[in-house]
Amino acid sequence: MKKDEKTTNIFLSGVGGQGAILASNILGEVFIKAGYDVKKAEVHGMAQRGGCVTSHVRYGRRVHSPIAKKGDVEILVSFEKLEALRYLDYLNQDAVIIINEEEIYPPSVNLGDAKYPDHIGETISRHFKTVKMIDAQAIAREAGNARAVNTALLGVLSNSLSIKSDVWEKVLREAFPEKALKANLKAFQLGRAA
Repeated sequence: MKKDEKTTNIFLSGVGGQGAILASNILGEVFIKAGYDVKKAEVHGMAQRGGCVTSHVRYGRRVHSPIAKKGDVEILVSFEKLEALRYLDYLNQDAVIIINEEEIYPPSVNLGDAKYPDHIGETISRHFKTVKMIDAQAIAREAGNARAVNTALLGVLSNSLSIKSDVWEKVLREAFPEKALKANLKAFQLGRAA
């Protein structure tokens, strides 16, 4: 298979309310504007109650299925540390892993029935070469909007993709209302520089 015919698989994981679905929508639109075929699938069953949210985004010359097979994902973007652990079986050995340092305790931890795992980044780094721990909350606050965590993570992700920055900016300008646009553009740029 020629390199330009390869389908690339990105997996986003998070918790309801973090903006993972909006991020996957923006990502899909970026690939479309860059001329790729894109397929996307998401799961957000209990998202409004703080449950898990996942999204597969697959792009290439021709994509036939919206869901990546386990072991085929090249990039994982996790909006919460524990959510990164849940989906490691989807990654190939050379995967790039981007993890937001935020910890959102699941009900079992809040009730005292379980303990939130320690040293998640270090544990994952023992098995994968490229693990980037990012304080996306700090980036979002610096940009002027604490809710811009998703855009900050997209900025970090953009460094692993060969999409021109003007395509990203065009899609971001279309995705956000005027009152939120400046902070989200800044969060994206700060994430890109992180």
